[in-house]
Amino acid sequence: MTFIICGLAEVPAVLAARRPSHMITLLDPASMIETPAAITPANHLRLGVNDIAEPMDGMIPPDEQLVHDLLAFGGQWTGEAPMLIHCWAGISRSTASAFVLACERNPQADERQMALVMRRAARHASPNRRIVALADDIMGRGGRMADAVAAMGDYDYGRAQPFDFPARH
Repeated sequence: MTFIICGLAEVPAVLAARRPSHMITLLDPASMIETPAAITPANHLRLGVNDIAEPMDGMIPPDEQLVHDLLAFGGQWTGEAPMLIHCWAGISRSTASAFVLACERNPQADERQMALVMRRAARHASPNRRIVALADDIMGRGGRMADAVAAMGDYDYGRAQPFDFPARH
């Protein structure tokens, strides 16, 4: 069970090389893409959201509905083939979504250990704190998910590239 996280520019190459069964797109509505031919439309979740942690005029912040939609979609994935999760750069919204889904699939796992696995896999990962905090509340994790992401420390966005993150920990 593997999540593949990348930016929008890498989506075509990842689809061709890895053949994921499911795909999550997290882009601002003006940049939203259509479902690629390689993905069944029912297996593509398109979430129109800006990469912000606090509400800002003219932008769509992550909200509870986004997290509920993410969790429901993730629950339909068997894990037999990888799931591709992407945002604009593969740094924030996509890494937060992968972390949330991994936490959901691993209710007894240590959140900090999962965050450290992500940090080792991707120096550029900087999960969107609002998505993680909302999911933490919804999933009843008592702040452990948010604390784990905060403990990841600094990131290097200049080194962003596609990476794998295990769904099972």
